[in-house]
Amino acid sequence: MNIAIGSDHAGFTRKQEILAYLQAQGHEVKDLGTYSKDSVDYPDIAVEVAKLVAYREVERGILICGSGIGVSIVANKTEGVRAANCLNEEMASLSRQHNDANVLTLGERLVDTKTALSMVDVFLTTLFEGGRHEQRVNKIHDLTGR
Repeated sequence: MNIAIGSDHAGFTRKQEILAYLQAQGHEVKDLGTYSKDSVDYPDIAVEVAKLVAYREVERGILICGSGIGVSIVANKTEGVRAANCLNEEMASLSRQHNDANVLTLGERLVDTKTALSMVDVFLTTLFEGGRHEQRVNKIHDLTGR
C-alpha cells in the first residue's frame, strides 16, 4: 500500500517506529517529516499528508502528534479527507468500517508503540462496509460540499 506519514516533534519517535514497521512490511511510505525532535508547527506537516490523501497520490495517511487531536483537526479541514483520531484497535476498525476514514491520527503521549502498530495494521486492512454507512459518509461530504 502507498502511505503518507508525518508528525510534529511530539510524535517524532512514534512516527519513526511506525515508518520502520511499514517499510519492513513492504509498504511504500512517503515521510513528510518532521525529521527530528526540534519544535515544528504540526499544521504545516499535517496539511501536506492530507493533501496527498485528498489528491489520491497515496491510499492512506498516518499523522502523529502529542495527542493526535491537532493533526486530526488540520487533516479534516482538507477536502476529501476523513481523519480519525484513535486510541485503540476497535476505534481504528470502526473508523474504517463505518466512516471510510483515510487518515489515522495518533497521540504519542496517549498510545504505546505496541498499540500504535496494532492500530496501523487494523487501519490498513479493514474494509469500508458501505451500505447504510456509505449514505452517512455521503451526507458528511454534502455538508461541506466535498
